[in-house]
Amino acid sequence: MASSHLLCNHSLFFSSAFTNCGFSNTPPSKLQFQRTPFVKASKKQLEIVYDPDERLNKLADEVDKEAPFSRLTLFSPCKINVFLRITNKREDGYHDLASLFHTISLGDVIKFSLSPSKTKDRLSTNVSGVPLDDKNLIIKALNLYRKKTGSSNFFWVHLDKKVPTGAGLGGGSSNAATALWAANQFNGSVATEKELQQWSSEIGSDIPFFFSHGAAYCTGRGEFVQDISHPLPSDIPMVLIKPKEACSTAEVYKRLRLDQTSNVDPLTLLEKISRNGISQDVCINDLEPPAFEVLPSLKRLKQRVTAAGRGQYDAVFMSGSGSTIVGVGSPDPPQFVYDDDDYREVFLSGKLQVV
Repeated sequence: MASSHLLCNHSLFFSSAFTNCGFSNTPPSKLQFQRTPFVKASKKQLEIVYDPDERLNKLADEVDKEAPFSRLTLFSPCKINVFLRITNKREDGYHDLASLFHTISLGDVIKFSLSPSKTKDRLSTNVSGVPLDDKNLIIKALNLYRKKTGSSNFFWVHLDKKVPTGAGLGGGSSNAATALWAANQFNGSVATEKELQQWSSEIGSDIPFFFSHGAAYCTGRGEFVQDISHPLPSDIPMVLIKPKEACSTAEVYKRLRLDQTSNVDPLTLLEKISRNGISQDVCINDLEPPAFEVLPSLKRLKQRVTAAGRGQYDAVFMSGSGSTIVGVGSPDPPQFVYDDDDYREVFLSGKLQVV
């Protein structure tokens, strides 16, 4: 999460050359940048092998000397939608929503290093299928930050991806918020977090949420964010089950019929959760019916989790536009996901909590 409230107050979100939300007095290690020629020796010959990265790494060392710090490692948590009401279709083609967003303890880890390049960011990742160019929200966020501030910093970024894509968990949006926050740290925090939050809505509707304190009531396209204090206990356990197939958000919204959505006031849902905690009747997601049309097997998965987890889960629901099914109230997945060959390739994450 990008917010310093989370990054500083919860060590889970922050791991770098910082201590107590401040800079460490110890200079960052340059071990990863040290590349020197090495020597192969024998009785008959002496061969000098030149390391072609030497010049680049000398430039990186110069960056280290000039910058107040040169590396950051940040936790980028995903979110669930405890409830998601779609209230209106706007003239601009977007939909108005009202939703309780909450971060959870599943997330990616992103490493940022200042680059000696003055023309291009470089992104790498541990998984295939993730775009590494400006289609990726991390690169979009860094470009946006330079556009807004005039910063000349470019970065080497490594994304250690744990959150599945096409899951309705906001992994890419969280990455973008984290990138904006990181770029601002490298640039002396010239922008306020409120400014970062406002700018972020230009590249994604869910991104502003990740500048919240971790739980928020979001309206509009998602860009209006109202912090909510501890709507769920921090020790409430949950599991995530995502089939191999993803749901296209565009296709889900295309099939949405507003006359078939819930008529429950979202503020009533928020009040019930704040007063009584989570239960099945408050975990309404208006995108479930169209998502189940797009991916019929997802409806069957929810039904099976609900049936298998009677008395085990307080609520079972889909997050966002899918395709993740969330079971809240137990850290243990239902047994059938281990036994049934149909679920051999699902993404499964248990023993999670809200954060």
